[in-house]
Amino acid sequence: MGYGSYTAHDWAKLRASRKLDSSSTNQIFTKCDMDKRFDPGLFDKREARDSDEHPDSTPIIIGVDVTGSMGYLSTKIIKESLNELMQNLYFSKPINDPQLLFAAIGDASCDSAPLQVTQFESDIRIAEQLMDLWLENRGGDAPEDYPLLWYFADKHTDIDSFNKRGKKGFCFSIGDADCHPTISASDLRRIFADDVPHDMSIEELAEMGSRKYELFHIMIGEKPNKFTRVIPGRIIYITQSDIDYLPDIIISTIMLSLGMDKDEVLNKTNSLAKSVVKNVINRLCINNKTTIEF
Repeated sequence: MGYGSYTAHDWAKLRASRKLDSSSTNQIFTKCDMDKRFDPGLFDKREARDSDEHPDSTPIIIGVDVTGSMGYLSTKIIKESLNELMQNLYFSKPINDPQLLFAAIGDASCDSAPLQVTQFESDIRIAEQLMDLWLENRGGDAPEDYPLLWYFADKHTDIDSFNKRGKKGFCFSIGDADCHPTISASDLRRIFADDVPHDMSIEELAEMGSRKYELFHIMIGEKPNKFTRVIPGRIIYITQSDIDYLPDIIISTIMLSLGMDKDEVLNKTNSLAKSVVKNVINRLCINNKTTIEF
């Protein structure tokens, strides 16, 4: 997937047709169960392919916690952050030919749809698919299963950037809770329809996800968490008010991981977001080969 290009005109047309400016979360996200298109147990791979239009495709996965404590985030992303992120990716060009995939993340032990995933897209279809995800909204500020996204990224994506050029994609999970230390084999079999022989620790899942992607977790709130053990140096701590600057945070992190120094990253950052981005990147410690320690 990943054909077409994102334009301001297409976004304005979609925003008007869906009345996004005046719509509530429930009016935007109307699904009452998981759309079969986004069920990872019903397809083999999501593909980010090169094409004549996009010869140097770069996949970006953004996984959002959609449990009860995080319902506001999806609305914020669709109303504001997505358009700004796509416009800035095309304007600042930190990477070539971006292809975005969104995921909705929950709790494997109790949610009906603990992981939903869109296609990789380069145009307005990513916004259309994002609005068709189901916000299950169960639970509260409890451990969630963000590492499901790492398993998916390794086992169920096929990306030309890595296959052809040895270049990793980027995978961001976003939430306000810690993660469970393991995910059971039975849950993985149920979610992905894979033959999984044993329970998997978050250390194993991080190692899998990091094969093809640079892994980052955006933690909303300064809380102790297990991510510090499995992806050290790649946890992005922000406050709830910092969510306004998610596009700047994501793009700055990508620039830093591609070898740009911190001063250069800040020079390219929107002045309104500069203090937030400075705080974020000063706490990151990125080694392009790997920062995962076991």
